[in-house]
Amino acid sequence: MKNVVLGFLGTQLDMGRKRRWKPTVSLVQHADFQVDRLELLYDMKFHRLAVSVQREIEAISPGTEVMLINMDLDDPWDFQEVYGKLFDYARSYGFDDARERYHVHLTTGTHVAQICWFLLTESRHIPARLIQTGPPRGDDASPTLDLIDLDLSRYNALQQRFDQLSREYSDQLKGGIETRNAAYNAVIDKIELIASASDAPILLLGETGTGKTDLAQRIHNLKLDRRRVSGRLVHVNCATINGQNAVATLFGQRRGHQGQAGSERNGLLREADGGVLFLDEIDALGLNEQAILLHAIETGKYYPLGSDYEVSSRFHIIAGANRDLHALTASGKFRPDLLARLDMWSFTLPALRDRREDVDANLLYELDRSERDLGVRVGFNADARERYLAFATDPSTPWPGNFRDFGGSIRRLCTLAPRARITRAMVDDEIALLTANWSAMVSDTDVTVIASVMGDAANRIDPFDRVQLAAVIRTCRRSASLSDAGRKLFCMSRAAKTSRNDADRLRKYLARFDLDWSAVTDGPPAQK
Repeated sequence: MKNVVLGFLGTQLDMGRKRRWKPTVSLVQHADFQVDRLELLYDMKFHRLAVSVQREIEAISPGTEVMLINMDLDDPWDFQEVYGKLFDYARSYGFDDARERYHVHLTTGTHVAQICWFLLTESRHIPARLIQTGPPRGDDASPTLDLIDLDLSRYNALQQRFDQLSREYSDQLKGGIETRNAAYNAVIDKIELIASASDAPILLLGETGTGKTDLAQRIHNLKLDRRRVSGRLVHVNCATINGQNAVATLFGQRRGHQGQAGSERNGLLREADGGVLFLDEIDALGLNEQAILLHAIETGKYYPLGSDYEVSSRFHIIAGANRDLHALTASGKFRPDLLARLDMWSFTLPALRDRREDVDANLLYELDRSERDLGVRVGFNADARERYLAFATDPSTPWPGNFRDFGGSIRRLCTLAPRARITRAMVDDEIALLTANWSAMVSDTDVTVIASVMGDAANRIDPFDRVQLAAVIRTCRRSASLSDAGRKLFCMSRAAKTSRNDADRLRKYLARFDLDWSAVTDGPPAQK
């Protein structure tokens, strides 16, 4: 195949006045690199120099065809002009990859021209490799020539370093926990890509205790590492700022609003300038505050309370919510335009009960955290660890507070452990405490849960049946299907049954109360 080189005439270097080294001429001074055709782009103002270089090359390498291509540039430092003319040149060229191998000479031309060559080559508008030439590095040395291959897939070491760095960022988002849950790992991998490459808002959804706050902090750290932001993370609990002072808390306040010294406030949005604003429980934010916040997110500007002029604050947004924002929007409790702005990148963090394969790894994480806080390394006795993991991973263990409940449980065990060892008796006491707390919390709402399905008929359910029916309804609502709910409800007794049709068993149970799947999940309350 023929070697073809494309490049600009070096209006300074190719004169050879400083080092007597001419980069374009040096292209043909390498025995191991034969140039069959050189296409030299030049401005008509330098026609005489171009002809001189052409003759010199033909004298050194008679087998090299030198073609002078006129390309006049009004301003060789104007990116738009240079890129446009090189793009048109590439589009009209007619590359023949089957017979010719193309190279672009980067050493000559302005920096703007070099950047344009690179962009056109990387995008394959010009199917070429890049060449960099250099002067001799000694008295008897020859000029240098280096080929730059943009196909990074050929550089295994580089590719492995990129992959390793990506894994490190994902591990950073997971807090160093070796999670195995496929759904959670997929969420983290996608967040890593988005947080590293985009300034768009990120919406974190999920039940309380699923780790939204910790993940927001880790996203901020990742953005700092990737130099997406330079400021700090400002955490706003929107559930605590509703009311009269909400606007001043978020957007600041000028002294003139109250006329009192010391009443000025910068506001949390101003504090987040250059960093990340984490709006936790944004579903609790009032409609008026939502409207002002939307304007601030879109424009980076807002009016502090009592001010006649706008202030600017640029920040990245992370929002967290426990409730379904689309349902709140449908009921008029959340602005649809704000949801549309936040919902570009939305992620739902799975509950602990859906990540039971990660319990063991999170147990190690909580033990390490307790060691840092308490200054003592605490461990489980073998039988105690086995008992706790069996309880924690049991499908019937609800973990309503998710990782907040789990972390608090481990902290209690570590704090009370004699001689830094957690015993089986301690685990049994902790399990009894958790079970009692959850039962007390659930029993107060059983009638409410049943009433949401059966209406006033809930009051006529026997107390014995009330607890069980409420548990069944809750399980159905957090399950993907009737079969999925049946597997969770009958997991312990399934092995002893000759028939394992859990869906049929659940269907018959609901029928006892004149209920079906649609009624307990998304159907309207049945009035009786």
